[in-house]
Amino acid sequence: VARTASRPLAAGDISTFQSFVFLGGQLSLALCVLLCLNYYSIVLGAASLSLVITYPLMKRVTYWPQLVLGLTFNWGALLGWSAIKGSCEWSVCLPLYLAGVMWTLVYDTIYAHQDKRDDIIIGVKSTALQFKEDTKQWLSGFSLAMLLSLCMAGVNCDQTFPYYSAVATIGVHLAHQIYTLDIDKPEDCWKKFASNRTVGVLLFIGIVLGNL
Repeated sequence: VARTASRPLAAGDISTFQSFVFLGGQLSLALCVLLCLNYYSIVLGAASLSLVITYPLMKRVTYWPQLVLGLTFNWGALLGWSAIKGSCEWSVCLPLYLAGVMWTLVYDTIYAHQDKRDDIIIGVKSTALQFKEDTKQWLSGFSLAMLLSLCMAGVNCDQTFPYYSAVATIGVHLAHQIYTLDIDKPEDCWKKFASNRTVGVLLFIGIVLGNL
């Protein structure tokens, strides 16, 4: 698409073969990291490979590639816990994982609105094209599910006031983000997408202070 035409592979700065060599190096390094973990985590990490392999193809077969991205990208919510504990506390990990999936649906749907005109032309799908003018209602629902899941994860691991304060602040941030979003202006979609770094920072600070 126009926005990504200058990226190295699309612009022809690197060959397809060179990109596969680079990918092989990245995967090899990732395998080295994984093999440093406990056996439970090695198996759990390997279980994500089906998602990793199939995600790039999803925008050609479903209007919900953002959901598959969420399922893939947030696997660390499970793996991070198991790497420390040697197993998963599912009452905590699953709500945290679900919160991450919902968050991905929020920010990547906003991101997808940047390319919707080109996506229609080239025939790929996204939640932006699925939701159309109802996008804000869907984003509001995903945000609510995210916040409720974060609260459930917090309750199940005895989090404290700073954590819930951070979750509440995230709720305010997301509400403002969605309310002011203009889905027909790519530059505003990028600005709102990028502002999700604030969500991550707030949650991290809330977790750290909540534990301290």
